[in-house]
Amino acid sequence: LAGRIAIVGSGPAGLAVADTLNSIGYDTVVYESAPMPGGILMYGIPDFKLEKWVVSRRIELMKSRGVVFETGIRVGEDLSFRYLNTRFDAVCLACGAREPRDIKIPGRELANIYFAMDYLTGHNTSPAAESGGDYHVISARDKNVLVIGGGDTGSDCLGTALREGAKSVNQIEILPLPPADRASYTPWPAWPVMLRKTHAHKEGGKLLWGVMAKEFQGEMGAVNSVRCAEVVWKRDSMGRPISPSEKPGSEFILEADLVLLAMGFTGAGSKELFLAEDLELDQRGSVLADSEGRTKKVGIFAAGDMARGQSLVVKAIADGRRCAFAVDSFLKGRMKGFDRNC
Repeated sequence: LAGRIAIVGSGPAGLAVADTLNSIGYDTVVYESAPMPGGILMYGIPDFKLEKWVVSRRIELMKSRGVVFETGIRVGEDLSFRYLNTRFDAVCLACGAREPRDIKIPGRELANIYFAMDYLTGHNTSPAAESGGDYHVISARDKNVLVIGGGDTGSDCLGTALREGAKSVNQIEILPLPPADRASYTPWPAWPVMLRKTHAHKEGGKLLWGVMAKEFQGEMGAVNSVRCAEVVWKRDSMGRPISPSEKPGSEFILEADLVLLAMGFTGAGSKELFLAEDLELDQRGSVLADSEGRTKKVGIFAAGDMARGQSLVVKAIADGRRCAFAVDSFLKGRMKGFDRNC
């Protein structure tokens, strides 16, 4: 087939787009800002959950089939959108949701408070280090670690800190403790709200539900503890938690000389760049695209978390494949433009 497609980002969505289009017969070039392709699969998910040789093997298979990977290149800085638009028949953006959610409480300026991905990336760069990667490794060894956020990223931080030899690891989550069995407000076929323990939690550490951080405390400019409080949730008629409030008299102190913020992500990042290219953003800061990845700019597509918002790897892969078929239809002249109702 005649047609060249540029994919910006080599995480699960970008790899899925490239692999699918390559299998159809298109020439695909994947641009990645990091030293090695793989995105969150390589740099974010710890090795104890996803061994890096698995990712590397898939990438090598893709290379052998003709997919080209250009690493260490930041589109918008090293290469312009104009360059991509003039040299490729379509462009797919698959840069993920990279803007971390911050916390605005007293003491946030203290040292040794980091975003979770900064911590995880430093511990997932052994392949990147061999390729010239330059990452700051944040150490949890012999430290009292507090992880704020109870999702998968927070669990990855907990497991990594335990393996480093942290003195203690606590994890707090503002949401209430889920029920042991499927909650009545999530009947089948909805995804069941129920208590699940990850492998990391089975190994150690402590997860505190219904707890919020109120203040970072420290001395000599560095954090040494966090003032927390228990949270009471108001529920709707179906039992779903809808609004939190602090439980009076419930404050307590957690020792912490390393704090990791794992409260999710709010958007794609580089908002100024996307707006300059006439790409519309939604309220979350994600690139506005329909369900098949078409943006309002003809020939520009978006896939995975960059369009969906923070989600699961499997959904990013599915989005990438769906977007690839949309690109194929576009290049064959069978597809209309952006459809807000699609």
